[in-house]
Order: sequence, then structure tokens, then C-alpha cells
Amino acid sequence: MKKSNKFSPEVRERAVHMVLEHRGEYSSMWTAIESIAPKIGCVPQTLNEWVRKHEVETGMRNGVTSAERERVKALEREVKELRKANEILKLASAFFAQAELDRRFKS
Repeated sequence: MKKSNKFSPEVRERAVHMVLEHRGEYSSMWTAIESIAPKIGCVPQTLNEWVRKHEVETGMRNGVTSAERERVKALEREVKELRKANEILKLASAFFAQAELDRRFKS
């Protein structure tokens, strides 16, 4: 089950930029997040997730980007479809091979 997004992408983006812009005014990234989160109306953990995701997407932090995640999902779907098709072809091949043997024995 997917949770609903209470915050629009614009609000998320602005909140992340606020954290990054004002980071230097705080002793740590977490302190900046704790200060800014209530102003947006979210808990610090949520804002921290948004900041981490932004850092991955922009290459500031190691991780899998959204584009890479979608590509992997698409490839996994394709592999699943190809495996099904391969299984069907194997069964068809066996069926026709048996039919050919049966035809030869009858002649």
C-alpha cells in the first residue's frame, strides 16, 4: 500500500533548498533539519529523507537514483516476460518434437 503524499513536490523541493541554503547557520545538518521541519509542517525524519534523496539524485551522496531504480524495474519486468516466453517456446518445441516422432513411427 502506498502512502499518500501530503506535501507537493514543490514544497519538498523548497524545504530541501531551505536546509541546504541555511546549513551553515547550524552546528550540523540534523540541527538545520530539526529547525526547518516544523516550519514546513513535517517531522525532522521526513525532511531528512527528502534531503538524502536530493543528495543521491544530484550525486552528492552515493545511492540509487530514481531513474536507475525505474530502469532496474523495467529490466526486471522484461526478464520476467522473456522467461515466460522462453518457457512457452520450450513447451512448444517439445510438443512439436514429440509430434514429429509420432509421425515417423506411424509411417
